[in-house]
Amino acid sequence: MKIEVFGTGCTKCITTKTIIKEVLERHNSNAEIIEVKEIDEIIARGVFMTPAVAIDGELKISGRVPTDSEIEQLLKL
Repeated sequence: MKIEVFGTGCTKCITTKTIIKEVLERHNSNAEIIEVKEIDEIIARGVFMTPAVAIDGELKISGRVPTDSEIEQLLKL
């Protein structure tokens, strides 16, 4: 599983990545987390509000920080 976190490094983007990492660690998941920070790539992928999260190439969250339980549901953990 590939999880992409889109954002240029703002506090909300960092928080989003931290939440995802914590959920993965709690469930002993080896999913790959990729940070997409280049604004051209973010726009090319159809993300207009950050932070955003894509799972296996599909945009799931945009413009807000997800909750722990929301990440668990999206990852089916």
